[in-house]
Amino acid sequence: MEHTEKSHVHTEKGLLGKIKRCLSKKPLPSPTDRKKFDQDFAMSTSFHGIHNIAQNQNKVRKVIWLSVVLGSVSLLVWQIYSRLVNYFTWPTTTSIEVQYVEKIEFPAVTLCNLNRFQTEAVSRFGIIFFLWDIVSKVLRLQETSANHTVSPETLDFVTNHQNFSITEFVKNSGFYLNNDTLVHCEFFGKTCSPKDFKHVFTEYGNCFTFNYGENIQSKNKVSLSGRGLKLLLDVHQEEFTDNPVPGFADAGVIFVIHSPKKEPQFDGLGLSSPVGMHARVTIRQLKTVHQEYPWGECNPNIKLRNFITYSTYGCLKECKAWHIQRLCGCLPFLLPDHIERQGLCTMGTHNSSCPVSCEETEYPATVSYSTFPSQRATRFLAKKLNQSQEYIRENLVNIEINYSDLNYKITQQQKAVSVPELLADVGGQLGLFCGASLITIIEIIEYVFTNFYWVLIFFLLKILETIQRTSPPQAV
Repeated sequence: MEHTEKSHVHTEKGLLGKIKRCLSKKPLPSPTDRKKFDQDFAMSTSFHGIHNIAQNQNKVRKVIWLSVVLGSVSLLVWQIYSRLVNYFTWPTTTSIEVQYVEKIEFPAVTLCNLNRFQTEAVSRFGIIFFLWDIVSKVLRLQETSANHTVSPETLDFVTNHQNFSITEFVKNSGFYLNNDTLVHCEFFGKTCSPKDFKHVFTEYGNCFTFNYGENIQSKNKVSLSGRGLKLLLDVHQEEFTDNPVPGFADAGVIFVIHSPKKEPQFDGLGLSSPVGMHARVTIRQLKTVHQEYPWGECNPNIKLRNFITYSTYGCLKECKAWHIQRLCGCLPFLLPDHIERQGLCTMGTHNSSCPVSCEETEYPATVSYSTFPSQRATRFLAKKLNQSQEYIRENLVNIEINYSDLNYKITQQQKAVSVPELLADVGGQLGLFCGASLITIIEIIEYVFTNFYWVLIFFLLKILETIQRTSPPQAV
C-alpha cells in the first residue's frame, strides 16, 4: 500500500514537472519588455488617436486625447449597433417602374356561360334545384351533421344513382364551345376558332380558356394598343338552365383575364357581360415581385403537383383537395367551404399553407358597356344567323379585350440593406470615427491575443507552483 502511494506521488510530480517544463520553454517577457510591446503597438497601430495618448508627456493633453478616443469609440459602437438592429428588422423598399415595349404578351382569357347546364340533361334528374341541393350536401359533407335533415329527394337520388359523377355530368351536359356558340372570334386581325380554346373546370362548370399555357397563341404578342381579342358568343338561353332560387338568375357570360401560366380565378375577379351588351375591356399588365422570407412572405421552394407555375390560388385548390381526399377518399368537382371555416388551408404569410407568389402578373381591367346590337345590326345578324331579332337580342354577347398602352408596370419589393451595403456602412463608420479598417481590427485582435496568452501562461505557472508546494513530503 505504501509502495502504491509513493508511485502515485512520483507520477503526479513527474507529470506536473513535465507541464511546467513545457510552459517554461519560452520564458515570459519581463515587465520592461511588456511595456515596450504596449508602447510599440500604440505608436504603430493604424487606430487613430492611440499614439497621441502614448507619446504625449503632458497629462492634460493625454487626458484630452483619451477623452476623444473613448468618445469616438462610444459613438462607433452606437452607430454599428444601430446599423445591425436595423439590418435584422429585414427592411424593404418598393420600387415602381414603367417599361415601354414594342410588343407585349397577351394574357389568357377564360369564359363561362352563366347558365351552366343543358335543360334536357337536367330534366332527366328532376329540377336543377335538387341537383344543386345534392351537390351542396354531398360535397360539403353537410350530411355528417347530426342536426341536419336531408330532404327525401336527395336521399332518393343518392340511393338510385350511386355511381353518379358530378364531373362527368358537368363535362357532358354543361356549356359547350363550338361554331354555334362561338359566332365570331378574332385575335389581332386573325380569325380564331373553338380549337384555340382549352376546356377547364371552374365553379361555373365547363369553361374555356383562350391563349392558355401551351397553346400556340400564347407565343404571339400584341404590337398595337387598341387591338386584341374580339368575341361574339351565343349563350343559347333556351338550351341551358339554372335555378334562380339559389341565385343563378343572370343570362350572359362571365370571364376572367389572367396569366397564361396560371389557373383562372373567378372569385372576386370575374367580369360579367350580359346578353344584348357589348363589353369593351381595356387592360394593363402589372408585374409584382415579392422578396422571400424574412424580407418578404414568399417561399421560392414550394412546388405544386398539378400546376407548373406556383400561384396562391392553385396552391389553395391543391390544399383543399388534399384535405377532402384525406377525409372521404374522393376529389370533388366543387370544393366544400368547411375547410375555409376551420382554417385548414391558409394563405398570405410565409408560414401559411399557401404563401404569396414570389412573382405574379395581373391584368387590371376597365370595362365599359353599350347596347348590342343596334337596330340595323340586329336585322343583319338575324338574317346571317337565320334567327329572329328577339333571339339575337336575348342571346348574343359581344366582348372586346385590348391593351390601353404598350407598357407594363413592375412593382418590386427589394432589400433595403444588403450584406455588402451593411459591410460598407460599418466600414464607413470605422473610418469616420477611428480611422480604422479591417487591417486595424486584425492588429487589435493580435495585440489582445498576445496579452491574453502571456496572462494565461503566467497563471498556469503560478497554479503549478502552488500545487507543488502543497504536495505532502515523501516518506523516507
